[in-house]
Amino acid sequence: MSEQVRVATLVGRTLAKLGVGHVFGVVGSGNFDVTSTLMNAGVPYTAARHEGGAATMADAYSRMSGKVGVVTTHQGCGLTNAITGVGEAAKSRTPMIVLTADTQAAAIRSNFKIDQDAMARSVGAVAERIHSPETAVADTVRAFRTAVNERRTVVLSLPLDIQSGTAADTVGTVAVPVPARLRPDTGAVNQLVELISNAKRPVFVAGRGGRGARDSILALARHAGALVATSAVANGLFNGDSHNLGISGGFSSPLTAELITSADLIIGWGCTLNMWTMRHGRLISAGTKVVQIDVEDSSLGANRAITLGVLGDSALTAEDALEVLKTIQPAAAEKYRTEQNALAIKQSARWRDVETPDLGTSTSIDPRVISRELDTILPADRIVAVDSGNFMGYPSQYLAVPDEFGFCFTQAFQAIGIGLYTAIGAAMAQPHRLPVLGAGDGGFLMGISELETAVRLKLPLVCIVYNDAAYGAEVHHFAEHHAQEELGSVSFPETDIAAIARGFGADGVTVRTLEDLQPVREWVAAFRDGGQDRPLVIDAKIASDGGSWWLAEAFQGH
Repeated sequence: MSEQVRVATLVGRTLAKLGVGHVFGVVGSGNFDVTSTLMNAGVPYTAARHEGGAATMADAYSRMSGKVGVVTTHQGCGLTNAITGVGEAAKSRTPMIVLTADTQAAAIRSNFKIDQDAMARSVGAVAERIHSPETAVADTVRAFRTAVNERRTVVLSLPLDIQSGTAADTVGTVAVPVPARLRPDTGAVNQLVELISNAKRPVFVAGRGGRGARDSILALARHAGALVATSAVANGLFNGDSHNLGISGGFSSPLTAELITSADLIIGWGCTLNMWTMRHGRLISAGTKVVQIDVEDSSLGANRAITLGVLGDSALTAEDALEVLKTIQPAAAEKYRTEQNALAIKQSARWRDVETPDLGTSTSIDPRVISRELDTILPADRIVAVDSGNFMGYPSQYLAVPDEFGFCFTQAFQAIGIGLYTAIGAAMAQPHRLPVLGAGDGGFLMGISELETAVRLKLPLVCIVYNDAAYGAEVHHFAEHHAQEELGSVSFPETDIAAIARGFGADGVTVRTLEDLQPVREWVAAFRDGGQDRPLVIDAKIASDGGSWWLAEAFQGH
C-alpha cells in the first residue's frame, strides 16, 4: 500500500519531479508547506519583497533558462499583488506556474476569498486547481503539461482544506512530458518555397518562436539570399551573421528600417509581425508578400493580412523548405545578401554607429552618449533587462548582447516598474553573465523594494537609471498640447537615486558627464577580478531628448 502523504507535499514533490527550475515568492501561511516541499526537493528558492516582483522574476527566469519557473503566493491578496507580473507572463505566452493557495470552498465569508480562477483568466492565464486529494498529482501534471506544451502561464490554486488532506504517494510514477514538434504540411512548404524562389529582396524576421531555430533559419536565409532580423524579444538571435539587421520595428536604425521597407517578401518565424515589430505596418510596403510560420493557428494573420500562413515549428519548417529549395535552386542565391549590404549593415545597422548630435549639458548627459559609453565599459558577456518608458530604446539598441539569451524584454503588458524584477530573474537563469538593467527613474523607484533582494543575493547587478525626473513618455506625449504647469502630474523634483541605492546596501554613482563614469570603470575592474558582490546603481541625470525616436510609434497604439 502506498504511503499516505499530505496534498501540499504531493504537489511540491510532483513539480520538482517534473523539473521546475526555480521558485520565487513571498511565503505566507497558505503556501508555506508547498514552498518548503519544493525547497526540500532541491528546487532553488528566492524570497522576494513583493509578490509582483516574484512573479516577474519567475517570468524572466523561464524566458532565459528554458525551464519552467514558479511563483508561489498566499491566497487572495498574495495573488492580487502578483497579478501584473502574471499578466505580463500570460500575454507573452511564458511557460510558468503560479502556485497559489486558495480559500476553502466553504469559507464564503473569508476576507481572503476572491474568484481566483476568474482573475487568472482575466489577464490571459490558464486557471487550474487541485480538485481533490486523490487527483492532486494528476491535476499538477496537467497544469505543468499545459504550461510546457501550450506555452501558457498557469495559475494552479491549492485550496487550504484540500492541501491538508492526504492521498497515496504516486509521484514516482510521474513521467516528464516532452513537448511535441509540429512538422508543417508538405503543400504549405511548397507554397513557401515558391514565394522564396520568386522573391528578389526577402527578409526573415524571427520572434520568440524562432529562438530555438537559429541555425535552421540562417541556413535557409543564406541559400535564399535573405536578410535576417528579429523582433525585440528575440534580440541577439542572429548575432555573427553578416546580413543581420538587428531589431525590426520601433528600435530599428534608419538603415534597418530602409532595408526592411524595401523587401518584396517578409517572413515571420514564430513572430506575429505586430505593430511594434512592423511599425504599425509601415515597414511593409505595398505589394510586399507576407508569410507567417507559427505553431498556433490563431497567430497566423492575427495582426495583418498575410499571403501565406504555415502551421509548423520554425526549425522544422526552415529545414523542410531548404530541402525543397535546393531541388529548384541547387546553388545559394545572392539576392539581398550582397557584399554592399553586408558593408552597410556592418557600418550602420546599430544605433551606436549612427552619428547623432550631443544633447548633453554641464549638468545632464545625453542618454545616447552614456549608453554608447557603457556598452564599451561593461563586459560583453551580459544579460540585459529593460523596464518600460521613454528611455527604453537606449539600452535595447545601444547595449549589445551576446545572443538571444542575453536580452530579457518583459514588455507585453507595457507596465513600468517591473524591470528590476526582470533583471533579478534573468540573473538567476544566466548566473555566468553580468546582469544589466536599463530603467527610468519612475519605474526604478516603483519597484525599488527588490533592490534589497539583489543586495541580499549579492548580485553584481548594474542598474542604469535614465533619470529625467519624470514619467518621460507622458511628458513628451502631452507637452505639445498642454502648458508646462499642467504636466505636474508626471514631473517630479530631482531625486538622489544613487544615495537611496547606497541606503539599500548597493553601490551608487551619479553621472552628469562622461567624466563621472570613472567609478563605474573601477567597479567593472573589481567585477572582472571576481571581487564584486553588490549591485551598482548608476543615477544618470539625462538631458531631454524631446521624446525618443520610438515614442511616437508607441503612442499610436494607445
